[in-house]
Amino acid sequence: SENEGLMVKALPIDLIWRKRVIRSKIVREGWMKDNGLSNVMELIKRQKWENLFKRRELVHVDSVKEFYARMTVIHLKKKDVVKASLKGVAIEFDHLKLASILGIPGNNGVCEYIKDIWEESKYTKPLQIIRKFANDETLMAARRVKSGEMKPFQRFIHFLVMRNVVPRFGKRDTSSFMDLTYMDHLMTRRLVNLPRVMMKHVGYEISMKDH
Repeated sequence: SENEGLMVKALPIDLIWRKRVIRSKIVREGWMKDNGLSNVMELIKRQKWENLFKRRELVHVDSVKEFYARMTVIHLKKKDVVKASLKGVAIEFDHLKLASILGIPGNNGVCEYIKDIWEESKYTKPLQIIRKFANDETLMAARRVKSGEMKPFQRFIHFLVMRNVVPRFGKRDTSSFMDLTYMDHLMTRRLVNLPRVMMKHVGYEISMKDH
């Protein structure tokens, strides 16, 4: 039912405190145009993410870590909910409220959260996607794609996905299947429900020791 779902709680606070906070990539439209990347900006505008990619705000790292350490993420069929506290103040919001805070859409689009599970779904055909970004139609098995195999435009999309969609610190020279999936969604102009993806990603990150 709508009230049943997966509840993810954060690791102990000492483990959360060891994690690093990733700052998102700011995109300057003028720089993109001057460097022949106007088509990337068009893809961002297609998703209506311009506001998110232009935000530059002061990040209080210790407050972010405290917030994460006291967080529970609840994944339901039709929504995701975060419950946490910061400085003794209870905080609760769903993906629609997060969308409102960030100034981006949150009421439609795909929100798959795929760790390296090389299975075909409604939107993903693994081998087809891997061939596309490895730029090698002869590949016969699923595998990760090195950034050096990508065309410059694809590498820049990969960079944005790693910094703004499903951010991480490690293995930035190699794409996960989830990276490739969202690169493909962006490049084929398929709408993405980014607030739900973000909340699924946060739920995963706060529960994993090595992330």
